[in-house]
Amino acid sequence: MNSICFIDRDGVINEMVDRGEIRGGDGRLLRYSAPWRYSEFRLQPGVREALIKLGRLGFLRIVVTNQPDLAYGRLLSEDHALMMSGLARLPLEDIYICPHPSSEGCYCHKPKPGMLLAAARKWHGDLSRSFIIGDTRSDIGAGRAAGCKTILVRAPYNQGLEADFYADDLFGAALLIRQLLEGGYNDFIHRHG
Repeated sequence: MNSICFIDRDGVINEMVDRGEIRGGDGRLLRYSAPWRYSEFRLQPGVREALIKLGRLGFLRIVVTNQPDLAYGRLLSEDHALMMSGLARLPLEDIYICPHPSSEGCYCHKPKPGMLLAAARKWHGDLSRSFIIGDTRSDIGAGRAAGCKTILVRAPYNQGLEADFYADDLFGAALLIRQLLEGGYNDFIHRHG
């Protein structure tokens, strides 16, 4: 069985976009959003190095990302394709995308665990020895629902959100996981499982 690092895209791999205050596709006020144009798509510093480190630690690296802006019409399929081609050049084993709005209630839309469970089946993953690295309540919820340990990447928009662990960015999350492994992963699972 494989250990997997499930990694959210927006806010973890690439930067969120500060839009001031606008209405999201679901009518809620939002300030930060995923990029809507390829010109807004910028990788966070240290992403490639973090992914390489996670691979060397023995983890499969799988992106799990909600992309409801496709359904809302804010993200054009051409821009999405360009962003995803950039993502595909990173050292990842797989990418799972939910293009549905949360109002559809599909099983793949985080915080539901559908993408994580599908990836675990495909890649023979041991969810009890896996992590999700994300920046939102839906990422943490999906990880918990799937039985993974959760790492929250700190951001201005997620203060007060509870997770198993916290990191400043993806590279910091990779260092944290290395520390946990060096401290004895079986002991870690026993203490926190």
